[in-house]
Amino acid sequence: MTAVTDAYFSNLIGRLEALKKSLAEPMAKAAAVILDAAHHDKRVYVFGTGHSHMLAEEVHYRAGGLAFTVPVLIGSAMLHEGAVISSVYERTQGLVRPVLERYGMQPGDVIIIASNSGVNAAPIEAADYGREIGAKVIAVTSVAYSSAIANGRRRLADIADVVLDNGLPPGDAVLDLAGSGLKVGPVSTAVGATVLNAIFAEVASALSKSGDAPVYLSANMPGAAEVNQRLVKKYRPRNPHL
Repeated sequence: MTAVTDAYFSNLIGRLEALKKSLAEPMAKAAAVILDAAHHDKRVYVFGTGHSHMLAEEVHYRAGGLAFTVPVLIGSAMLHEGAVISSVYERTQGLVRPVLERYGMQPGDVIIIASNSGVNAAPIEAADYGREIGAKVIAVTSVAYSSAIANGRRRLADIADVVLDNGLPPGDAVLDLAGSGLKVGPVSTAVGATVLNAIFAEVASALSKSGDAPVYLSANMPGAAEVNQRLVKKYRPRNPHL
């Protein structure tokens, strides 16, 4: 391993170790909110724009993942339809509400919103919509980043019911390129995926105690077809991506 790759691994591992302590309480709160929703047959929507949308896909139809998660996917605000224009769309007012209305979110549902910068129009609008309809809002964001760039704008961290502060620096990248003034090695995706998977594992553990943990199996595992088919049949009516 070279010095650069070692530095990246060490930086990421150090951040995750720190988050085990700093996020212990908010992760417990997030798990409790999601568990309550699960007990009432509600759904957990996951939304993000740009690279943050990968967290929505991370928990969707995932081996070892819970079946009541629903990704909110807006093609124009993701990357595959045009990375440059997606940055424009995520800053555009009015984009998210009509999309969320199509998902049929209900009171008592949960919406997890991933936004590292925490100030763009799309995540703010999603949080406002969730609050308006009576859903609980969980934010995955960098408080330091949003604080540094807000300039009077509203921040996702100020709207959410539960804030999962990933502790990342403004700009996301964590390694300096000597003599260039540039930084490389973004970590928000790795950190966000770890935090969400840890929370959902906690929820699944609690649900399993009553024998009601709707967990997908890997398609290549014995019995997976039957288990997954049953879960899809149950959860497809409120998940357009199944």
